[in-house]
Amino acid sequence: MTSNRLRDGHGRDIRYLRLSVTDRCDMRCTYCMAETMQFAPTRELLSLDELDRLASAFIKRGVRKLRLTGGEPLVRAGVVDLITSLGRHLRRGALDELTLTTNGSQLVRHADALAAAGVRRINVSLDSLNPKTYQRVTRGASLRRALDGIAAAQRTGIAVKINAVALAQDNADEMPELLHGVHALACDLTLIEVMPIGDVGRDRADQFLPLTAVRRQLEQHFTLIPSSLKTGGPARYWQVSETGRQLGLISPLTRNFCADCNRVRVSAKGRLYLCLGHMDGADLRAPLRADSTDEAIHRVLDEALAHKPQRHEFDVQRGAKPAVVRFMSATGG
Repeated sequence: MTSNRLRDGHGRDIRYLRLSVTDRCDMRCTYCMAETMQFAPTRELLSLDELDRLASAFIKRGVRKLRLTGGEPLVRAGVVDLITSLGRHLRRGALDELTLTTNGSQLVRHADALAAAGVRRINVSLDSLNPKTYQRVTRGASLRRALDGIAAAQRTGIAVKINAVALAQDNADEMPELLHGVHALACDLTLIEVMPIGDVGRDRADQFLPLTAVRRQLEQHFTLIPSSLKTGGPARYWQVSETGRQLGLISPLTRNFCADCNRVRVSAKGRLYLCLGHMDGADLRAPLRADSTDEAIHRVLDEALAHKPQRHEFDVQRGAKPAVVRFMSATGG
């Protein structure tokens, strides 16, 4: 290894790994997937043991936050066993946080096991509290099932933050109600601008809703006070005086945050993605399987990180092609 810490060519320390355990999902959200999807064959995915070993290699190099993603991570058979195993890094102090992003559909079944493994906080993707809007955006999923999952997680003591993508044609008029309703569930809310990743069959210009406009809308109903809260990600936070809870805004297009990027992503096939908005990356599956000492993995990481892009190049102008052709579900969020 050339350095114990993972550092990219722009001097940014990599402290946050988003590790996908599957590209499959039990929903088909309109901004994330095409209506008809072709997923990777199971034989091409890393095994649970390989995912554990790869995550552990990153932790050895200074990653302090590990988020499991998908697709929907909880549809992967045996994933709770993986999470339980990774919890050892929390217990020995090598990891600050083990968490996941989920759509909530499987939480009733798995919440107790997640809490027992050491998961203390999760993000749940929930773009509307209107059942009809939710069903339209997810292409048929049940809002009730997601809400029951959130409640199940909260009963175990897991803190739930709701992530919602701002969509011009779907939830643009619901933002005040969404904020109020999410906070009434005892959850914080983070809003995210839609990102042009994958061909979902719609022009991203029709979906894009700038959060500058959403914030102005919300300020007509709520008092937003800038907050110093940091969660290790790119969100900026405001305290909402009327509810006492937090509002986060992730604005990759209207307020670029790449200068502070501290994260990389690894797909369920073992592909390292250096930036959500670029195709650049490296294969970690081959060195993982070729060298039981992990030295080959570390050599690939050091070489790849030297070329991590300085920033993404997202474009949601009408007619623009997606920044990358892979779907969000294949990237791992």
